[in-house]
Amino acid sequence: MATDYYGVLGLSRGATDAEIKKAYRRLARDLHPDVNPDPGAKERFQEVNRAYQALTDPEKRRIVDLGGDPFDNGAGAGPGPFSGAGFGGLGDIMDAFFGGGGTSRGPRSRVRAGGDALIRIELGLDETVFGTTKDITVDTAVLCDACTGAGTAPGTHPTTCTTCAGRGEVQSVQRSFLGQVVSSRTCPTCAGVGQVIPQPCPKCGGDGRVRARRTIQVKVPAGVEDGMRIRLTGHGEVGPGGGPAGDLYVEIVEHPHPVFTRDGEDLHCRVTLPMTAAALGTSLTLETLDGQEELDVRPGTQSGSVLTLRAKGAPRLRATGRGNLVVHVEVETPTRLDAEQEKLLRELAVLRGEDRPAASSDGQGGLFSRVRDVFK
Repeated sequence: MATDYYGVLGLSRGATDAEIKKAYRRLARDLHPDVNPDPGAKERFQEVNRAYQALTDPEKRRIVDLGGDPFDNGAGAGPGPFSGAGFGGLGDIMDAFFGGGGTSRGPRSRVRAGGDALIRIELGLDETVFGTTKDITVDTAVLCDACTGAGTAPGTHPTTCTTCAGRGEVQSVQRSFLGQVVSSRTCPTCAGVGQVIPQPCPKCGGDGRVRARRTIQVKVPAGVEDGMRIRLTGHGEVGPGGGPAGDLYVEIVEHPHPVFTRDGEDLHCRVTLPMTAAALGTSLTLETLDGQEELDVRPGTQSGSVLTLRAKGAPRLRATGRGNLVVHVEVETPTRLDAEQEKLLRELAVLRGEDRPAASSDGQGGLFSRVRDVFK
């Protein structure tokens, strides 16, 4: 029974060329193996391609409208020399080599899916943290608007290849001591398609696509990181013959920030405090990505201490909330003192009993233990 190619595309008989192309593109986009992981999608995608070939070629469509199948060339009608019931699958293999009733591979589709494309965009830290919208310019293959992917000049259509009679392959026969050996190869005239284009489209040269530069708007979600990719489905390269487009991947390149460094969802920065401020405690006005924030430094803060501003980091990309801003404190020891400052510091050292610090190894935080901790 002939295949209902109209039904495969979800169309009724008498559908226009525009309706056929629209239905094909919609189904091909949904069923493409790169997009649809369903095991049955690949087979369904091949059926849709075959139906599109049958209904876009005038001669094949005439056969379909008459109730026939344009791809049924009668292969396998006659019995081969090894087609007895006892051989089963082995008979099919031997038929393919010795000229029996083996089935032909048939012509391949001129319409093929397009490839993916990659472009990189550079963003600042504030843009990756809070998200942004960018207009990017891409140079990819797009559908030829002159022939809408058919590849033919206006008013013309593809014709059946006379070299292979539409089969997409040619056969040669050689005799050997085993008998008659039949070998098949791709038709050199039509490249396996089964059709030729006598009058190619003057704009695309018969490819069904042209290269064009276009601008696409990309929405960058809050919380993306350097090296991440955003996938834009269907914005890649249009395939040969006007096939469904691949995807466009936008890779994020994050510029280094002069103040903050990033570790996932947390931001890090360093502040330097005078020795007196660290000893007495102070309050700092810190410029963050959210604006100015007050940071309290407790008396006795040591160099290397870490202070945290909660929820002032980057948003969690696949969760709620934000990371933290981690402030690393460095205490600055004065290197130049005038006479009055030196006198005051010496008096302070005497008051604290630190004018002659004793080395200690008692494990209670003496000088030697501190040096040991540093080297650890």
